[in-house]
Amino acid sequence: FPVVSISLKGINASSYEDARLLLGKVINEEARRLGYLEKSENLEESERALFRELLKPNMREDTLTYSVRELTELLEKHYGEKAIVLIDEYDVPLAKANEQGYYNEMVLLLRNLFENALKTNESLKFAVLTGCLRVAKESIFTGLNNFKVYPITKVMFDESFGFTDEEVREMLHCYQQDEHYETVKEWYDGYRFGKVDVYCPWDVINYCDEHMDDPTAKPQNYWSNTSGNDVIQHF
Repeated sequence: FPVVSISLKGINASSYEDARLLLGKVINEEARRLGYLEKSENLEESERALFRELLKPNMREDTLTYSVRELTELLEKHYGEKAIVLIDEYDVPLAKANEQGYYNEMVLLLRNLFENALKTNESLKFAVLTGCLRVAKESIFTGLNNFKVYPITKVMFDESFGFTDEEVREMLHCYQQDEHYETVKEWYDGYRFGKVDVYCPWDVINYCDEHMDDPTAKPQNYWSNTSGNDVIQHF
């Protein structure tokens, strides 16, 4: 299937206008990846002109809010197949907007963007959104329905959020570090998703990487301070 894939993790701005420009950059980047649509023989000239609007760095807000929907429509016209939409870290702009005081404007922008892309879009096969905030509880999705929510307490995909014990053993064996298994388990086997205990991937990878150069290196909390906790500190 053709795919539209965007990540909103980089939309971190002190004002709504700057955040909107950053969102436009995200759409620009995805449009450039799909640049072959500009010369597609399956599209009318008016449709190719519509695509060129998505390449402009300062696109109008109405163009921005329809951008994902228009990409799916153009992809379906080009391939003859409905498109899949992947939106990663959809909630990051909301958290940043809440901290900086432009939450209401950001909610409206994202609501319009998502509703146009995900509701009554005949060119959409299905969509996947990931984020920390539960989608069913957020007001930006009041115009949408038929969500399936998979939190970390559910069994489905529970092995996908980290490394299983078997995978960690295999990794340590691959890098000839089997003797460090108990240390790795004690330090990094700290998560329970669904019915599976998993290790933090970032910690395990960094531990193996560091021990390739220095077998005597002490374990560390590599994950610490790699995420933003501004909302927690605010409240």
